[in-house]
Amino acid sequence: MSAACGKTTIWGRRSSFNVQKVLWLADELGLDYEHVPAGGQFGQLDTPAFLAMNPHGKVPVLRDDDVTVWESHAILRYLAARHGGPAFWPVQPAARARADAWMDWAQTALQPAFLVGVFWGYYRTPEAQRETAAVARSLDATHACLRKLDEALADRPYLSGAALGLADVPAATSLYRYYELDIPHPPLAHVRAWYDRLQARPAYRQHVMVPFGELRGRLEF
Repeated sequence: MSAACGKTTIWGRRSSFNVQKVLWLADELGLDYEHVPAGGQFGQLDTPAFLAMNPHGKVPVLRDDDVTVWESHAILRYLAARHGGPAFWPVQPAARARADAWMDWAQTALQPAFLVGVFWGYYRTPEAQRETAAVARSLDATHACLRKLDEALADRPYLSGAALGLADVPAATSLYRYYELDIPHPPLAHVRAWYDRLQARPAYRQHVMVPFGELRGRLEF
């Protein structure tokens, strides 16, 4: 489990939403890294070696030279700051704050509504255990979030502006699962156009558009 000096290593299973964010950004930045499957069927999270890197026993974890970082958004910011240049880590604090705002919003609004309320509540929960009313409320909250995104994308191709940036990564990682689920998809022209642009990016296809059938009706990880 050790990473050699001068090497970048990312731990986590590819079907993990939070791991997908990190792998996608790493490839967008052109990083040379090793990916070590961990968590779920791969285990390792309760081993002393892993807990020495992340005492919370969760993925993703990044080791970059002698630096270890856990929590997906901390990793995203670290990678952008160290490797992203001005496209992903603007010089101006105001520009960085705009990206931070969308990243935090995705984690505190969109992710609880969709990933927790809909994806977990509907897809990952066995049918007999689903709380239908709660899922319906979460779906409404998801669509309210997506309408906010649709408004923001009305005058730009990416949340970050003219090109993909850090602001896009957390929210955009949700889109593949959202559009693949058998749920209502109201017309959101700007979100759909954003998703179409993302699908043209090799790193997005490789790391975000990952089949998730193994998670259906499965609550244990």
